[in-house]
Amino acid sequence: MEAHELLPVAVAVASFAMAAGFAAWVVRQKAGTKEMVEISEAVRVGASAFLRREMKIIVPISIGMAVIIGYFIGASNGIAFAVGATLSAVSGLISLKITVKAAVRSANATESGLGRTFALAFRGGATVGLAVPAMALLAMALLYYAYPDPITIAGVGIGASLIALFMRIGGGIYTKAADMGADLVGKVEANIPEDDPRNPATIADNVGDNVGDAAGMGSDIYESYIVTMLASILIAALIGLTEYALYPILIGASGMIASMVGVATIRSRDGLTDVMKPLNRAFYVSAAVAVALNYAITSAFLGDSGASMALFAATVIGIVLVPVIQRITDGYTSYRHAAVREIAESAKWGYASLTLMGIIKGMRSTGPFMVALIVAIIVSFAVSAAAAPDGESALLYGIFGTSLTAMSMLSLAGIVLSIDAFGPIADNAGGIVEMTGMSEDRRRVTDKIDAVGNTTKAVTKGFAIASAGLAALAMIQAFQFEASEVFHAALNYTLTNPSVIIGLLVGGLLPFLITGQLISGVSRAAFRMVDEVRSQFKADAGILAGTSRPNYARCVDIATVASLKELWKTAVIAIVAPIALGILLGPTAVAGLLMGSVVTGIVLAYHLANTGGAWDNAKKLVEMEGQKGSEEHKVAIVGDVIGDPYKDTAGPALNTVIKLLNTIAIVFVSTFVAVVPLPAI
Repeated sequence: MEAHELLPVAVAVASFAMAAGFAAWVVRQKAGTKEMVEISEAVRVGASAFLRREMKIIVPISIGMAVIIGYFIGASNGIAFAVGATLSAVSGLISLKITVKAAVRSANATESGLGRTFALAFRGGATVGLAVPAMALLAMALLYYAYPDPITIAGVGIGASLIALFMRIGGGIYTKAADMGADLVGKVEANIPEDDPRNPATIADNVGDNVGDAAGMGSDIYESYIVTMLASILIAALIGLTEYALYPILIGASGMIASMVGVATIRSRDGLTDVMKPLNRAFYVSAAVAVALNYAITSAFLGDSGASMALFAATVIGIVLVPVIQRITDGYTSYRHAAVREIAESAKWGYASLTLMGIIKGMRSTGPFMVALIVAIIVSFAVSAAAAPDGESALLYGIFGTSLTAMSMLSLAGIVLSIDAFGPIADNAGGIVEMTGMSEDRRRVTDKIDAVGNTTKAVTKGFAIASAGLAALAMIQAFQFEASEVFHAALNYTLTNPSVIIGLLVGGLLPFLITGQLISGVSRAAFRMVDEVRSQFKADAGILAGTSRPNYARCVDIATVASLKELWKTAVIAIVAPIALGILLGPTAVAGLLMGSVVTGIVLAYHLANTGGAWDNAKKLVEMEGQKGSEEHKVAIVGDVIGDPYKDTAGPALNTVIKLLNTIAIVFVSTFVAVVPLPAI
């Protein structure tokens, strides 16, 4: 193995070591009082129980899929599927374990002020941020070294996407069912604070933060990294640029080094007042280091030719796109900006006003987001295509350049996930502070971090959605090339082909169908939770009086059972739709389906994520202005409740669905025989 091939492996090992160091540091911090530890243990037990029951469903399905793919598509794809699926589950497990430990220690650290609490929560998040992308980088590097033809390991994308979808759906429905039940009955009807220990759904709500925001996001980013790198390698191989196939892996290593440098800039500082400043600084340091390393790697690996520098320019565009998306998302979801303030102000005029204002702002946020994506695609394609060597296809170079833009975005997953993962830690820490009756000053510390965490979580979702869109465009091109190879023909993908049009319509429908199914699932689970909380309050008046202990375990069980019942429905749609349409109408219809799902899916996902994030922070703003318990506060809570399944269930699931559709299409392309071929016009 040559030196440049060893680089990704060495970088992944170094990132694991740094993550282990942070984890050890977090664990060494004081966990707090006996009561705090008991609450943390209850959350850990509930989260572990949920994951065990979820794995009882996921593992048999995964084994069956691995066998089917290995038998019909090829052994290497079966192995790749198993690797992708296993590490996706491990990513979620790592995220869950560290966030539970970091949350109780962050709650205890509130006694020392905002700086100490923030540093502890961030290092807990950084453990996840450094471990998960390193795992994806190592997996892709080793699989590629073992099977240099990337089409033979495309199954890794299905495995990663399928398990990430399960984790996202299961965790998302769990957390929002518990959150909605706790808010609607506890905060709105009983008029008790958030995370009040008298609320039977409180422990389930805190468990949900871990299985949804932590485990779900960990597996989601892992899956995004895997599929984006796979797309870029596939494009290089399928269009004959095999000498460039290792380049995306090296770009991933570059971003991992840059993320480690950025994470190292975060320190515990007394007198800290604005949490976003150190987070922004850490990201900008990572971005600058990544640009420098990408240039060095490009020069060393590809040389200083015009073509290689054009590909380097495409990676810079991807890095620049991350802060652009961060700014757009921050502008529409942070309480510091006009959009959220207008939503909070609209609470004065009632539920309808606040609901409409949130939807309006969420819809408007999609405009600048899509403009940023379009500009990135045009510039990266044009720069790469213009520098294609004589005799080479400008189209092929342009497509490869666009895929590198997506890969360079995901190369910074380490710092982005670190910034995101401290959010659920802060949320859980706030719950522990509230449940143990600590002072209002200590609750304000966790509220400040939690409010920033809401924004960073929205930013990470925007990051994942944008990367999904860019990766999907590359995967669609890869699918078209692969279909032409399999069927030994130049296929008609124009709008004169009715199969393409039908595919576009079906693909455009899928994100809406899946969104409706997911929100419906959350509602059904939440209704059961509401009934349970109400019945406990009614059966035992001592709960609200504070003289009786609620039955927390019953609410945890309800959330677990309800979420697992909904687990398989979305996955079935995502797996069956491209295979069924491909067998019925052929690969041209599937290409249309993939394109249609991208066009509607990324816009809808971004709208859902930002609308929910804005409603959440509008509620936070009302609380921070001292209006807890007011009519405006109750209105804002209902907006937050509506937004919960938007931002934490349906929105995040859609970007995973988009990538799963694409990887399914590529792996199963040989089965698309067109039983009912439609003649082109």
